[in-house]
Amino acid sequence: MAAYQSFYELEKAEVFGVDYWIRLRYGASGLAVMSIHGGGIEPGTTEIAEAAAGDVHTFYTFSGLKKEGNAQLHLSSRQFDEPLGVEIAKHAAAVVTIHGCRDDREIVRLGGGHGLLKARIRAALARSGYLTADDLRFPATSPKNICNRNRLRMGVQLEISLPLRKRLFTGITRIFRKTDSPQFNHFVAALQEGVSSWLTFFRVSSVFTVDGLLSATLLSPVFP
Repeated sequence: MAAYQSFYELEKAEVFGVDYWIRLRYGASGLAVMSIHGGGIEPGTTEIAEAAAGDVHTFYTFSGLKKEGNAQLHLSSRQFDEPLGVEIAKHAAAVVTIHGCRDDREIVRLGGGHGLLKARIRAALARSGYLTADDLRFPATSPKNICNRNRLRMGVQLEISLPLRKRLFTGITRIFRKTDSPQFNHFVAALQEGVSSWLTFFRVSSVFTVDGLLSATLLSPVFP
């Protein structure tokens, strides 16, 4: 159960590098793939986000490192205010967040305000054989949701069920995840295909550095 209402509260009580970790890698596409409940909070989401970002998109994770009790590090998507993560989202043209849910089926539930990007990811996952559905419980349409706090002011939130995450990893616990399953690469490739198919219709006018952060101008349509 979450114990904190803000990162300010969390960082006063928890130790960076012992209880939680923040990691990022910049990409030049203008899109950020983020796991704000990574590590032991929602196991597998950090690894999926990092692999999906590859060396093309910006990757960010806020990860729980505790042997137990990682759930208390969970800051909701609307309340998430870790400063570096907020800046990464703000300077991205669009954001895809990777989450875990406890549905008893192998399913990906999609939310967020970016209808076109969401549709592209859904179609790519479906073509690769994954069950998808709208996330009615967590639609992630609020402008306060971290996935929508970007330059386009709309993004995508993916909730990947625990049964599916278990299939993607040859081992998955709150302190151990092994990504050498062929299904992991298959799933990540589908995510990348969905994002890439959307990016082919847009271009980033420029990518520039603002206070050490990569910032993308708004994406504009590419007409044939």
